[in-house]
Amino acid sequence: MNRYPLWVYVTIGVALVLGALYTLPNFFGEAPAVQVSPARATMKVDSTVLERVEEALRKAGIQPTGVFFDLAGVKVRLADTDTQLKAKDIIDQALNPDPANPSYTVALNLLPNSPRWLAAINAQPMYLGLDLRGGVHFLLQVDMRAAIAKRAESLAGDIRSQLRDKNVRHAGISREGDTVVIRFRDAETREKARAIISEQLSDLQLADASMGSELRLVASIRPEAQKRTQELALKQNIQTLHNRINELGVAEPVIQQQGSDRVVVQLPGVQDTAKAKEILGRTATLEVRMLDEDNMNPGTLAAAQAGQVPFGDEFYIERNNQPLLVKKQVVLTGDRLTDAQPGFDNQTQEPAVHLTLDATGARIFKEYTRENVGKRMAILLIEKGKGEVVTAPVIRSEIGGGRVQISGRMTTVEANDVALLLRAGALAAPMEIIEERTVGPSLGADNIKKGFDSTIYGFAALSLFIVVYYSLFGVFSTLALCANLLFLIALLSMLQATLTLPGIAAIALTLGMAIDANVLINERVREELRGGATPQAAIHAGYERAFGTILDSNVTTLIAGLALLIFGSGPVRGFAVVHCLGILTSIFSSVVVSRSMVNLTYGTRRKLEHVAIGNTAWK
Repeated sequence: MNRYPLWVYVTIGVALVLGALYTLPNFFGEAPAVQVSPARATMKVDSTVLERVEEALRKAGIQPTGVFFDLAGVKVRLADTDTQLKAKDIIDQALNPDPANPSYTVALNLLPNSPRWLAAINAQPMYLGLDLRGGVHFLLQVDMRAAIAKRAESLAGDIRSQLRDKNVRHAGISREGDTVVIRFRDAETREKARAIISEQLSDLQLADASMGSELRLVASIRPEAQKRTQELALKQNIQTLHNRINELGVAEPVIQQQGSDRVVVQLPGVQDTAKAKEILGRTATLEVRMLDEDNMNPGTLAAAQAGQVPFGDEFYIERNNQPLLVKKQVVLTGDRLTDAQPGFDNQTQEPAVHLTLDATGARIFKEYTRENVGKRMAILLIEKGKGEVVTAPVIRSEIGGGRVQISGRMTTVEANDVALLLRAGALAAPMEIIEERTVGPSLGADNIKKGFDSTIYGFAALSLFIVVYYSLFGVFSTLALCANLLFLIALLSMLQATLTLPGIAAIALTLGMAIDANVLINERVREELRGGATPQAAIHAGYERAFGTILDSNVTTLIAGLALLIFGSGPVRGFAVVHCLGILTSIFSSVVVSRSMVNLTYGTRRKLEHVAIGNTAWK
């Protein structure tokens, strides 16, 4: 009656072992480290950089406790903070001989201090939030007026292009603030222009105006279009911030919108605040230029590399280390690019990047490609006054319609990288840091200590009460509670969830709710014994009849937790994640784990005369 098949005990045993393994990394803490990542968008960190880092540390006599290479870059784990600071300077000097033009970002960081054998089975500690780990908090404000002005400037170009295509003459087009003013010499032409603009540019609303004998048409952006422009600017800025923060190697950064024009950035574990501000505040622009193929001979290229660049040109190195001479004249800027997506060439099936230009950009691009078929066009990312050639494709034919394809000598990964650079290499609107807070590691450690102390004391008091009140069954309940805590921490570690102070509160709450299920079971068993049932029948009935109540109560609580998870944000979501996982682990531990211990203790006895489930042994 009260026996589990062998596979159930094996399953519980395996779950407990895995739980212990994946909980273990959280006890080793973190070690100081140095993170190396690309400082420029076109740079890559590969095994060669790893070898240069190891060689520099070896020459300096620094012995790291671990050197790791992953998609984010090279990470060097060190024994103490003094060695960390020394290693940072040495690596920076080795990788960036010209400090004014660094190729790599070398930043201070923290890494898990887990043994290699745990890392080999992908057992990693939970991420800790800003309030537990320390780090920096920024509040950035997006200049929405600049975003609207930028959109108005783009629409002014679109109006100019549309009127030119329809052969409608005007006396001038200019942007005045957030509006575009079109001047005409007669009313008939103004009405023609009104009809064209209303049909082609639905984001604009038009109004007549006059100044003396001059007729004017004032185009302003509709409120709904302004709102859409602001939302897109905010989204692009958030995406760009994500890309930049990857350079710092921050685990689980928080980048989220606050209000209509602000962005909150939290970087747990970041020690180099100045480096974080520098990367967040960086500006980048895209430019399309033609290559000077008349001077692309070995002699001129060698002279240019030595510093003798022909007049009107600039010297660059392409991604495949080929030297290029690029004309200074800018054909297009990133303002004219509306989208960039990776894909494939329809004819050759090679990886490609598909670009979409606005109306003005499409017209300019069509003219230049028609005049320069067979020549190469360079796409550059300009950052901190320094340019990098992202790609330099050959113009195969005239390209019209605003749809452009870049292909040739690219892998799928490179196509994704180029699309990302072109799409989110620059901020859509300027941002300003209006609030900055730093949480020190010591404060974070103090929060961890207080949070876990409160959980441990609560657990101890709960265990003492339950053991005194329910005797041996109280011991079973306490051990099931320990298993529940083990499973919960293991799950959070396996999912690489971020633990914050609200999360610790959710752990304490989960323990209280988990013991409630065991109280229901124990009281049900006692009721059966009072009713005259035999001990074996009372145990069986207690677990079977209490399960329905336990399931109902946990499902209703889970629904509330899911609502917090779906509709909440920030600390509320952190609380909800731990809360929902805790409900699932508590059902398993309070019913399955505790009953397995009861079955092992009493299930093998054929003649069971009494069970210890209170101050006295019930018979």
